[in-house]
Amino acid sequence: MSKILVVDDQRNMRTTLAMMLRGAGYEVDEAADGSQGADLGAKGAYDVVLTDLRMGGFDGIGVLRAVKESNANTEVIVMTAYGTIESAVEAMRLGAFDYIQKPFSEQELLVKAERAIQNRKLTGEVQLLASEFKERYRFENIVGRSQAVREVLGRIVKVAPTDATVLITGESGTGKELVAKAIHANSKRADRPFVPVNCAAISETLLESELFGHARGSFTGAISARKGLFEEADGGTFFFDEIAETPLTFQAKLLRAIQENEIRRVGENKPINVDVRIIAATNQELLTAVSEKRFRQDLYYRLNVARFVLPPLRSRREDIPILWEFFLEKYNRKMSCRARAADGVVEALTQYDFPGNIRELENMVEQAVALSGGGVISVDDVLPAAVQPKRAPEAGGRLLADVVDCAERQAIEAALRECDGSRERAAEVLGISATTLWRKMTRLAITYPPG
Repeated sequence: MSKILVVDDQRNMRTTLAMMLRGAGYEVDEAADGSQGADLGAKGAYDVVLTDLRMGGFDGIGVLRAVKESNANTEVIVMTAYGTIESAVEAMRLGAFDYIQKPFSEQELLVKAERAIQNRKLTGEVQLLASEFKERYRFENIVGRSQAVREVLGRIVKVAPTDATVLITGESGTGKELVAKAIHANSKRADRPFVPVNCAAISETLLESELFGHARGSFTGAISARKGLFEEADGGTFFFDEIAETPLTFQAKLLRAIQENEIRRVGENKPINVDVRIIAATNQELLTAVSEKRFRQDLYYRLNVARFVLPPLRSRREDIPILWEFFLEKYNRKMSCRARAADGVVEALTQYDFPGNIRELENMVEQAVALSGGGVISVDDVLPAAVQPKRAPEAGGRLLADVVDCAERQAIEAALRECDGSRERAAEVLGISATTLWRKMTRLAITYPPG
């Protein structure tokens, strides 16, 4: 049961408010004046303090300050009479969650109280997640022994302690958010919030309001002022997933926010200082987006301070068996199963290209464990027949060198097609240098486009 303190020096008003709130299911205490309200608010574990602003002697601003100094997460709603809106605005600046103007209806009071309580719960959950973050998102969740993985881990160790802006690129499913969480967990901001937002999942019209917040009445439906996600992340890390999906108009405002460390809520001119570290991720080639006028060049260079390029799973196949075992143990434990792989399953997986990368492999394992009933997982349980590797040729087949050359040719040609003929990008996809790619193309007589 949520607990509310009502502070008002008018007995009838105080009693009526307490009766309304108790009728809605809240536990309510009463304070007969500002001094008593400050004492109770500072000592008691209240979710919300509802206080009148104008009281003889110790006023509502004093109650607000006392409560916030002792219990910063307690939300405060101030009551103000007609003609004293300036005082209510001052209270909001000092940390009040909202204000309510007399006379007001019971419904209006209950709506504001419920919003304050929901915000109180959300703040508590964010702090709980922050305290558990190091345990949940350290390196044990970044699995692999390939050179590519070792390089990523080494780079995290170097970059995390700094406040450098980070740009993470790579195909979907390669673990970009996991790397972002590891950077946060190993930074000096680890005990503060990590706030992720998927830019592709928020409409253009809502994006600015969600991130920067809005003033009351700034648009239809904005019945009260609201903090944006940037303010929620203050002191911590803000993770922009799919940053390339943001519109150009928003990119200009984001650039200013990063450079000036300040934002403006929609409908307000007053700047708000924010201290956040920015990590952005995308599965697109941002330089191509810049050339096509879909992404601002100045924002690209502002984000591209510390760069992580995550390789696709097909370019680090030696990690597939390790990832298989990691996910198999995870879902066996989660489903209380003892599923195991039949002979040939892991070998078949290492020959599959995994267009969905690590996310696809994890989904395969979860489905296989669920369908196996704790028994043996066969190749048919994880790979459809159409993509299962062909059997190796019997005696009299091609030489091993020919098989290797054929596989390399197919991989290089696929990478070139994917990268529209760009050797630099194809080399990055393949996890090799541009010089090595040129040598292999020369040896295998590969041209692009095919001659």
